[in-house]
Amino acid sequence: MPTVAVIQAAPVLFDRDASIEKTISLAREAAGKGATLVLFPEAFIPAYPRGLSFGAVVGSRTAEGRAIYARYVANSIDVPGPETARLAATARDLGITLAIGVIERDPSGGTLYCTLLVFGPDGALLHQHRKLKPTASERLVWGEGDGRSLRAVETPAGKVGGLICWENYMPLARAALYQQGVQVWLAPTADSRDQWQATMRHIALEGRCYVLGCNQFVTRDMYPSDLGPAAAAELAAAPQIMCRGGSVIIDPLGNIIAGPLYDKEGILITDLDLDTIAGAKMDFDPIGHYARPDILTLKGKGTKPAAMPQTPSSPQVDRAAKKAQRQARKASRR
Repeated sequence: MPTVAVIQAAPVLFDRDASIEKTISLAREAAGKGATLVLFPEAFIPAYPRGLSFGAVVGSRTAEGRAIYARYVANSIDVPGPETARLAATARDLGITLAIGVIERDPSGGTLYCTLLVFGPDGALLHQHRKLKPTASERLVWGEGDGRSLRAVETPAGKVGGLICWENYMPLARAALYQQGVQVWLAPTADSRDQWQATMRHIALEGRCYVLGCNQFVTRDMYPSDLGPAAAAELAAAPQIMCRGGSVIIDPLGNIIAGPLYDKEGILITDLDLDTIAGAKMDFDPIGHYARPDILTLKGKGTKPAAMPQTPSSPQVDRAAKKAQRQARKASRR
C-alpha cells in the first residue's frame, strides 16, 4: 500500500537554486514520514509569477517587463540539465517517486514551458509533461506542450498520470489518460478557489482513481523586492495572501481523505489502497463497461494512448448503428 505526500509550500520565488534546496529539504521530510510518492505544486521551480503583468499590454511591452522575463528564464531549468540531475539524485537517495512542477527552458533559451516531471526511485526521469494550454495571461510567458506527453507511467506507487492546473478542465485530455488505466492522478495547480475542489472530486469519480491536488501557499512578501517599480506597484495592489493553497487527496469514489489545506504550508500524507479501485469501477468504468466505443471514440494526435477496449456487438446492433448514421446524414442535408 503506497504512502503519498502532497507538499503545500512556496518556492524561494525567482531563485532556482534556493528553490531546489527547499525541494530537497521538503522531500526528505516527507520521505522521513514514510512517503514513497511525493508531489510538489505547479511551477515550484522557480515560481508561479502570480500578479505580474511582465509589462505587457496589447501592442506594447516595457523594458522592466522584459527584464523580469529574462530573470525568469535565467532561473528556469533545462531538461535534462544539472538541476534535473539534483532532483534525480534526491529521488534515488530517498527511494521515492518524486513529481514536481517546474518551469522548463527550451534549448533556444527564449521559450519557457510549465512542465511536470516525474522521477522514479532509481533516479530515472519517467515522465516529462509540458502543459498543453497555458491559461489566459500565462500564454505571455509559457509556450504550449504537445500530445506526446499525454501518458501514464508505472511507478511503485501505481500507474501515475495527470494534468497541470486548468488542463484538468480538458475532457479529451482526461479521457486520453483514463484510457491508459491511470490509478493515481497528479494535479499540480495554482488554483485555490473553492470551485477547484469540485473539479478534483469530479476527476476522482469520473476516472475512478485517486487524485492528488497540490497547490502553493504564497504571500506577497515572499516576492523579491528588486523586480522594479511597476512590478512593486502591481504586488502592492495584491492581497497579502496571494495563494491560499487548497491541496487535497481524494479517493476513487470522490471522498476527501486528506485536506483541503488552506492558509499555511504543510504536508498531506496518507496511504492509498489501490485494491479499492476495482470495487469503485463496479458501477462506473470510463474505459470499460460504461464506455461505448461503438458510438464514441478518441483519437489522439501526437500521442498513442492505450486503445479503448472493444466490446463485441451483434450483426443486429451493427445494422442498427449504420441505419442511424444514414438517417443522421439525411437529416443534416435537409
